[in-house]
Amino acid sequence: MKNLLFGLSLLLFACSEAKDGSQEIPAESFRSEVAATEVRTATAERKSFDYLVNAIGKLEAQSEVKALVEREGYLEEVLVLEGHSVQKGQVIARLDRREAEFAVEKARIAVVKAQSELEVLKNQYHLALESQDTVVAKLVQNRILVNSGLSLAQVELKEAELNLARCEVRAPVAGQIANIKFKQGSLVTKNAEFAEILSTDRLLLRVKVLESDIPLVSSAQKAEVYPISDPQNALVGTVTAINPKVDENGLVQVSLTLNSSKNLLPGMNARAVIRAPQSNSLVVPKDAVVYRSGRAVVFTVEGGKESKWNYVEVGKDNGREIEILEGIPENSTVITSNNLQLAHQAPIQIANDTL
Repeated sequence: MKNLLFGLSLLLFACSEAKDGSQEIPAESFRSEVAATEVRTATAERKSFDYLVNAIGKLEAQSEVKALVEREGYLEEVLVLEGHSVQKGQVIARLDRREAEFAVEKARIAVVKAQSELEVLKNQYHLALESQDTVVAKLVQNRILVNSGLSLAQVELKEAELNLARCEVRAPVAGQIANIKFKQGSLVTKNAEFAEILSTDRLLLRVKVLESDIPLVSSAQKAEVYPISDPQNALVGTVTAINPKVDENGLVQVSLTLNSSKNLLPGMNARAVIRAPQSNSLVVPKDAVVYRSGRAVVFTVEGGKESKWNYVEVGKDNGREIEILEGIPENSTVITSNNLQLAHQAPIQIANDTL
């Protein structure tokens, strides 16, 4: 029994010595055995920061006017096709004119007849017409015009000529023809829509902007517009209108006027990037920010050889840079590469091509 107790004592003493020996090995010796991670760096700078408000929408003609048929009749001629450019007042279609022409001829005959009757009445009342009393002479002249039927006949002639002119459908504005509704030979009713005239020399882009971003948007602000049909080439747009009402989705409509409409058509989709400069912001490259457990982290360089884990509060993001509101000091050296799996106080080596 004594030998057994003595053996157990020796075993416990040996384990205690091994445990004490392991605690005396410094942590730095382990880090020295881990290969340094090569990283690239940048400087956290305080500068002007361009926040980008991104939105998508559809292009529209600056004006869209309907060309209406002003009288009932059969469509005799369609003089344009969709896509044709027209000038204001240009004839784009004609109705059958025969009935209207007959009405004009009939009205002209009535005018001639009334003029003959007027001459007869003038001869009958020539003494009154030659009266020295100008009031009496004027009153008799007006009565003769009415009794002869000339006044009414002249009004009816003007009405008939107007109806004849309405047999022509004219473009109310200059632009391009779109959405022709009728074909030659169609029976159309009065005030029917024949086509649309789109003023395509200048286009509008209407986009929806988050209500939280609206304070950053103002009238006359410049924007870059990227049509989906040509996403590599940006057009210049100008904010011309901001709807003062927020819709049910928390979005506000903003209208931008484009400086060019070359190769663009109403209805095309486009993306707008509105630049909203923010002054005196602490900014780091977007690659410097990683997320751990839902929190933003920026690694900085300590002593030129180690990484330091910093929780930060981020602000606006423009796709290339991010505002840092709190967490690191100005002019800190931040790590921008190989930082997704980096640990606190990990050995690092700064790449030679770091700018």
